[in-house]
Formats: sequence, C-alpha cells, structure tokens
Amino acid sequence: MNRYPEIADRLMGLDEAVTRFVKDGCQLAIGGFTITRNPMAVAYEIIRQRVKDIHLVCHSNGQALDVLIGAGCVKRLEIAYGGNGRYAPTCVRFKKAVEGSKIQFEDYSNYQMSLRFLAGALSIPFIPTKSGLGSDLMNYEGFSRDVRKEPKVADMKYAKIANPFSEEKDEVVLLPALTPDVTILHVQYVGEDGTVRIKGLTFADIEQAKAADKVIVTCEEIVPRSFIRSDPDQNSLPSFFVDAIVKVPYGAHPTACFNFYDSDPQHLNLYRKMAGDDSLFKEYLDKWVYGVASWEEYLMKIGMETILKIKANPVIGYAVGLDRK
Repeated sequence: MNRYPEIADRLMGLDEAVTRFVKDGCQLAIGGFTITRNPMAVAYEIIRQRVKDIHLVCHSNGQALDVLIGAGCVKRLEIAYGGNGRYAPTCVRFKKAVEGSKIQFEDYSNYQMSLRFLAGALSIPFIPTKSGLGSDLMNYEGFSRDVRKEPKVADMKYAKIANPFSEEKDEVVLLPALTPDVTILHVQYVGEDGTVRIKGLTFADIEQAKAADKVIVTCEEIVPRSFIRSDPDQNSLPSFFVDAIVKVPYGAHPTACFNFYDSDPQHLNLYRKMAGDDSLFKEYLDKWVYGVASWEEYLMKIGMETILKIKANPVIGYAVGLDRK
C-alpha cells in the first residue's frame, strides 16, 4: 500500500523528475539565494543527464547556478546576482563564462527580477516600477537583436512610459514578465497532500513557482497532513502547483537549509579553489557529480563528521560554533 496516496503520481526519484520535466533548451528557474536552499541534488542530476542549452533565470543564486554553468548546461542567463557570499563574492565559473563570452547574459536588479517573477505569477505581460531609473541597468542590454528573436526572450530589456495617472507625466519602467518552463525549489517540508512549507526567508521562490509551467520540489521531509494543518499560515504553496516531489535529505548541500543544516564552509572553500582552474574543476565534477550513483552515495562521500558539524540547532536554525572561515 502506498504510504502517500494523494501524491503517489508526483512522488519520484531525481532521475525521473529531471527526465520528465527538464529538457534541452528549456527556460529554467532555480530557487534559493546565494548559499541558502539551492536545489543542488537536482542541479547535479541535470548535469549527469547532460541537459544543454538551458535558459536560466534566477533572482540571486549561488552554487547551483555556478555548477550548472561550469558543466556547460547553460546557454543563456538572466539574473540579478550570482555569488557564494564570503566564499566567492562573484561565483567563479559564472564569472569566467561571462568574461569569456561563453554564455549569453543580461542583468537586472534584485528588485527588478523579483518583480518580473511576480508579473509571471500574476499572468500579466509586464509590470511597472521606478526601480532602475538613473542607473546603468537602463543603459546596457546584454542580449543582441538575434537573441531577442528566440522563444522566451523579451523583445526589449525594458520599456519606459510616462505615468498616465500623473499630471507630471513622470517616467515609469516596464519590465517583461518571466514565465519559466520549469522552476526547481528545495524546501524543508512537503505535506503528504503535496502542500509546500518553506521555513525562513522565501526569497523569490514562491513567485518563481507560481510563474512556471511545471514545478519540481525537493524536500527534507514529507510530513503528515496534521503537521501541515497546524500553523497553516506557515505554508507556502498549495499542492496543485507542484508537479514532482522528491524527498532528498540534505538536498541543498553544500548550501544551507534553515532549521536543518548550515552551509558547509569546508566544501565551499574546496569548490572555490577547484572552480578557478579548468582541469581542477573537471576533477571536481568527476568526483562529486559524475562519480556518484545516488544522493545517498554523495552524502557518504561528504561524511558523517561533516554532516554533524553543519547540523542546525533547531531552536535558532543554524549550526552553533561552526568554523565559517
């Protein structure tokens, strides 16, 4: 008897979720923020399946973004910021790809990217804002005219109009909506009915999910309906938004998952050193991505000592006494 009958058709492994929903050339949004709740387990599976020509759209991502770019999965990127905090203020492979013109790249502000996902979630074609006026974001476009002819690429980076509701006719910026083919999130809890609960900051995850055609959610735990019904104001997404559910404990490693585990300083420092050199980065992928048959095997390589070090104090949500240097 299936333990979770309400989500049986959506409960699957990493390989099936990627095979079914993440296709070559798709527009993909990934949740989390810098070194928090990156959907790393799915990112590694995308790399293993050698998905290519992804049009990646993110608010401000870090490790998942960098590994996907470094592995050659990404053709085009729209983002506000790509960095791993103190471990890499600008993500290493992301920076090398942009400087070497290996990917098509266009940038917006954090607020602008949030608004673009909000517009997609609201099913409106664009959204007005004052954000960006007076900045160089309005002076430079990253995509060529030819790129703008491709599907899922806006005809313009932005447009400006006079505010029709103001006598002063002050300028307003119009930003194009984002409607990803797929959004991938890593969260703390999914209920046995499919309800999603994100603890801590949600960043732009909810808007990214609502804007997307398909949503893959990986989670730390699948919990009873009674848990989800307690404190219902803590729930983030209803069941009908979710197309695939994958239970992957520590699925955000080496980034953090609030209340479960902290980011892994040792691994992020290792990554920064190896990502800066092409041959060492290949060794990194061979060991940590291609060289593991399952997420369980990946965690065995990480080791119990490390897992215990980064385990979060459940009261304050992060690991106490962790050396973050």
